[in-house]
Amino acid sequence: MNRLRLRRKRALLLAAFLCLGTPAHAHLLSPLFDALLPDSLSSNRPSSKNSKLQTSTTQNNSVSETTDNNNFYRNNDKAQTAGQLVNVKGLPALTVLKPMLNEPSLYALLDAEFAAARGNDRRAVAIYKQQSFKEDATVVFERALGLSLRNEDIDSSLQFANTWLDQNPDHVPAWFYVAHLALKAHNYSLAGETLNRILRYDPRADLSEILIGIYPNTDSDQRELLAALQPIDSEQNASLSVLKAGLLYQFNEPEVALVHIERALVRQPDYVPFITLKADILRKIEPPPTVLNYVNQARLRNPGSKNLYLYEIRYLLDLKQSTEAWELLLEAHNRFDDDSEITLLAALVSLDIEEYRSADQLLNMLAKNPNYLDQAYYYLGISAERQQRFEQAKYYLNGVMQEDLVLAARKKVVAFELLNNNVDAALATLQTLRQQFEVFAPESYVLQADVLWQQGEADEALRLLTRASRKYPNSEVILFARAQLLDDVKDYVIKRTLLNHLQALDPRNLSYQLSFAQLLLSNDRSSEQGLNLATAIIQIHYDDPRYANELHLQALNVLASSALANDEYAQVINYLQTPYDVLPTLRSGELLLRAYQGLGDSDRVEALLADLQQRFSFGQHNVNDRIQLY
Repeated sequence: MNRLRLRRKRALLLAAFLCLGTPAHAHLLSPLFDALLPDSLSSNRPSSKNSKLQTSTTQNNSVSETTDNNNFYRNNDKAQTAGQLVNVKGLPALTVLKPMLNEPSLYALLDAEFAAARGNDRRAVAIYKQQSFKEDATVVFERALGLSLRNEDIDSSLQFANTWLDQNPDHVPAWFYVAHLALKAHNYSLAGETLNRILRYDPRADLSEILIGIYPNTDSDQRELLAALQPIDSEQNASLSVLKAGLLYQFNEPEVALVHIERALVRQPDYVPFITLKADILRKIEPPPTVLNYVNQARLRNPGSKNLYLYEIRYLLDLKQSTEAWELLLEAHNRFDDDSEITLLAALVSLDIEEYRSADQLLNMLAKNPNYLDQAYYYLGISAERQQRFEQAKYYLNGVMQEDLVLAARKKVVAFELLNNNVDAALATLQTLRQQFEVFAPESYVLQADVLWQQGEADEALRLLTRASRKYPNSEVILFARAQLLDDVKDYVIKRTLLNHLQALDPRNLSYQLSFAQLLLSNDRSSEQGLNLATAIIQIHYDDPRYANELHLQALNVLASSALANDEYAQVINYLQTPYDVLPTLRSGELLLRAYQGLGDSDRVEALLADLQQRFSFGQHNVNDRIQLY
């Protein structure tokens, strides 16, 4: 009974310390020592009168105090030698010690907590690890593991937890700790073994906390994890079944994945993440109507689930069923009328299907939310533009102040001003942009130079960029725009130097490579390096992350220009006819026209000339119809 009472007092003392937890509160613990510890222990404590050090304490007094503390540890922790505590400073942070089993020393734990509070985490971790291997030290182990996770790498924490579990094999929570840490450390063999142990103990154990944040990123790790999980019987465990299903889906085994996700759904039939994973799997093996029917039925069973609405809507959009998606969005908007995400999506789909009245109504509602004001204004500007209400569009777009939207908004305003031949207003818009947003100053100078170039003031545009490059010497966008304004023949040396510098800064930039190819071919129509650079760009497949449709077309134009210079008219047509049919531009049309003229095909010349006049009759001032590399 006395032993139980002592243990209770010790636990209360430790709890009190952990609540106070900082050196600033240490003086409050003194009365607790006297109240909670037996007389035999409290009598060994230095009195509060003697324990207070004066500012003028000498070095000898400090040494004496250290000796007293060491004697105190010796007296109150018989099983632990003085050397073990005195030399804690020298312990490696990852050392796992297993002293003789007895109860943890409260004073050692206090020492560790004071060390942690003073930033000496290495000492705190080492002491806690020592004490955690004693009897009845579960709480100490959990504190030690917490400190280890904050101050050591994941492998060291796993090593400590697994060593402790070997000594305490019946401590079930430690199984969960070890399983989670093994997964995080990519030790899938140990993870599989520990998960199997947990499921033998409780087949329906909740593994959700274990699996949080452990999904591997690499293909090899995913395969290793799947191999470790496959032997484990997960039929009664939803968490493990869904993890297997996700991995199998990832490896394009939807039929087997479906078996596992069905097992999870038996346990939790209305859990939305399980439902959407099954829908993803069905999309690989079933026709769209079957998948839509499954999601629709699940949504009807869970009418309050916003995520199921959004899943079905996005799937309809993927299927190009925009009208059906829009109708469902309006239904979702009525149900979740204060949800800005759904309101914005409904507005965007309304714009997409040209339901401008609905779009404007939704966007004006969205504008009442300060967090969505800029997005609402931006898309209200787009809506007004599509309805050819350009003044209204400028009003909204000039009101956009969100940093990730403001540059695109001001570009549109500049384009509107140029359509009205209001050059001064366009330039003023760009000057205001760089005053309000210093981060976009380089882009504003490039846009201003482009406006000047369109007005036939190429020399002034070049001077502007030269001044801007002195102000922003590290801006690649300014350097590249400046290079683009230089003449390929007259300024060959300067332009080549600039482009070589840019390629050294960013060797993978395809725009720099293409501009260099154009420079080479302009000075040598048969330049092998130039042809190779441009050809490499058009050979990039559309599903390659480097692919860009505009860049691809620019490269075709460069190659077509070179072929035209060599009187290879059929090759020009081969390069450009199909792209022009799909996405006509003025530059492509001009090259095609000259190729047909070279072949003497008068019928195609007349037809193409009429098409060019119809498309670009407003005077070739449309920025979107000119091929630029910046």
